[in-house]
Amino acid sequence: MLPSQALLPAVVFALTALQALASDTFLAAVYEHAVILPHATEEPVPPSDALALMNKNMDVLEGAIKEAARQGARIIVTPEDGIYGWQFTRESIYPYLEDIPDPAVNWIPCTDPSRFGAAPVQERLSCMARNNSIFVAANIGDKKPCDSSDPSCPRDGRYQYNTDVVFDPQGKLVARYHKYNLFRGETQFNYPKEPEAVTFETPFGKFGIFTCFDILFHEPAVVLVSKMKVDTVLFPTAWMNVLPFLTAIEFHSAWAMGMRVNLLSANTHNTSMAMTGDGLFTPEGPAASHYDSATEGGRLLLAELRAHPRLSPTYPPAINWSLYATSIKTFPGENYTFLGAVRKDIFTFSELRHKDGNYTVCQGDLCCHLAYQMSKKRKDEVYVLGAFDGLHGSLIKYHWQICTLLKCPSTNLSTCGQPVEMAQTKFEMFSLSGTFDTSYVFPEVLYSGVQLAPGEFEVLRDGRLKSKHGMSKPLVTATLFGRLYEKDQPHPLRNSS
Repeated sequence: MLPSQALLPAVVFALTALQALASDTFLAAVYEHAVILPHATEEPVPPSDALALMNKNMDVLEGAIKEAARQGARIIVTPEDGIYGWQFTRESIYPYLEDIPDPAVNWIPCTDPSRFGAAPVQERLSCMARNNSIFVAANIGDKKPCDSSDPSCPRDGRYQYNTDVVFDPQGKLVARYHKYNLFRGETQFNYPKEPEAVTFETPFGKFGIFTCFDILFHEPAVVLVSKMKVDTVLFPTAWMNVLPFLTAIEFHSAWAMGMRVNLLSANTHNTSMAMTGDGLFTPEGPAASHYDSATEGGRLLLAELRAHPRLSPTYPPAINWSLYATSIKTFPGENYTFLGAVRKDIFTFSELRHKDGNYTVCQGDLCCHLAYQMSKKRKDEVYVLGAFDGLHGSLIKYHWQICTLLKCPSTNLSTCGQPVEMAQTKFEMFSLSGTFDTSYVFPEVLYSGVQLAPGEFEVLRDGRLKSKHGMSKPLVTATLFGRLYEKDQPHPLRNSS
């Protein structure tokens, strides 16, 4: 046993180390909001009616913000469309919009609300941040006048933008981001002429922000991480879940792991439109996540995150996503393959006919390798190995490379690729890899019941997605989702007014 004199320096050192660690973390929050929607109309409502609807939603958001601050959160993210909803025409959304200035103007709407004209929504958001001493991120609509001297000016003389704003704990506007990649149906908004890489500094790291569909594209999503070197991304979204690869929690968690940053994902909640799933995701996996397709209420999530994940001793190393797959020959498993559709993407599949084995499936330039062992081969459940290498999308086309271990809805192979939420087969092990032509690959593992599998899989530096010690729950899919941004087709609507 050490004498007390020797113990004292050790205790002091330990306390100092713990304090240093604590100062490198922060408590963050996201809120999944069941939005109160306006009545569908093609005609603009009076501004007072629009504000009344927005105030109802902000009443709910304010309650979540107060509770997050009470629990010690330093920042909270609220969803896309969280203040006024969706399904607007260009004309009918106009009463809900405000003129949002560039943050360089150094403005606190809570204390100077009329500086840029009527801005009751910005004023209230600013006061929420100021009164609760917390950073608040929200999604609202921006309007900007234009005239005939601008050849891109819309006929009604204004630009309308889907916009994220961030207010600091003093209520100052510190970030404004115009959504660059509009989803289909967002005809009420304009495309910005140029992509924006919006960042802001905090005492607990460098932050970036973008919105929903943006996450699938190089600009601004990859730019913020690769060039701007942000620590954490704020992500307001109205995400409609699409199995098997694009449910909110699985893809957002996979993106944070693939890009090796924190992602604070706040979703809207509307079960009739398959909108649910949010979380606080880190390079190591989800710190907290939520998926609920059964009830209609909102949900507040909090988690402690590293302020500078790149400095963490557990920060994942860079991955060579094709190293292992290009170093081996095709596995000698059964070569029978068939085609199947995941939505409109035609995959090449091979059925896993045995309890264990090794398979290779190729499509285009991509070959996917799988080694696996099931706990038991069930006669009523079919799994396949699938590969896809090509353009996805009808109007906006972008290039995917996907390797997937996937459960089929039935024993009829023609159903493989259709959505599945439930499974009964557990895997003792699996190892999935692919000959990817990109360094942007996102690892997904989804359990039965649309549940994540934190801590039960890993990605090796040679690009293999592997189970660790056997899977505790039945598997729906294990996927390596790659994006070849340089092969995307030009956007057909980018310059449309």
